[in-house]
Amino acid sequence: MRELFWLPELASEHGVGVDNLIYYVHYLMLVLFIGWGFFFVYALFRFRKSKNPKANYEGLKGHFTTYHEGAIAFLEIILLFALSLPLYADSIEGFPQENESTLIRVVAEQFAWSIHYPGTDKKFGKTDPKFVHPTDNPLGIDKSDPNAKDDFMTINQLHLPVNKPVIAKITSKDVIHSFKLPEMRITQDAIPGQEIAITFKPIKEGKWDIACAQLCGVGHTKMRGFLTIESQEVFDKWFTETSSTAQNAGSDDEW
Repeated sequence: MRELFWLPELASEHGVGVDNLIYYVHYLMLVLFIGWGFFFVYALFRFRKSKNPKANYEGLKGHFTTYHEGAIAFLEIILLFALSLPLYADSIEGFPQENESTLIRVVAEQFAWSIHYPGTDKKFGKTDPKFVHPTDNPLGIDKSDPNAKDDFMTINQLHLPVNKPVIAKITSKDVIHSFKLPEMRITQDAIPGQEIAITFKPIKEGKWDIACAQLCGVGHTKMRGFLTIESQEVFDKWFTETSSTAQNAGSDDEW
């Protein structure tokens, strides 16, 4: 079915619900297309000039269109309350515990994705715009904060373990961007001055793209990152090594 609708590979737990919503909406659109198409052809034949030389301003007197529109409204209500609202409720109320999740901050800017990891202590260091430096400290992390000693960041490279919930806090340094992981069925605007938390659970290992789904400037098409979903063992090794390297660099007053 996914191939029929040309959907990307599915690699997240909640993505099944998203795909089902897409399927049902397209089925409804197909029914509407066929139904209104037949009605259009019928109207062309029924009200052709040769049979109606004099204009009739009363139009149809039946209730076909009323019933048709009522049925459409009923189906849309079902889609809204049976699928859309439950998916939305899960996205804002179904957050896992932080101590059971992989925590990250995603900071967008023209034209790159900065990924902030909290290090082995699982606590993000404080950030402040006054500490921002284009190369030495692009996220403005306060290096005097003890919680920041083992923090580290990557540019356009997001590593996550499979089968473990992710809590990602999304924001932007300049304009509005949109953090999109097609295989995870995730799309979230990155808005300056706001930090928006999202959650998802990868269920398949692989490597995919991170896209920006919001036109953000002349370099928009080049704003491409890379998502790697790997086993917990591989991720832990990468995480520990990268965190230790950042901690040692910080002890030498380097970032």
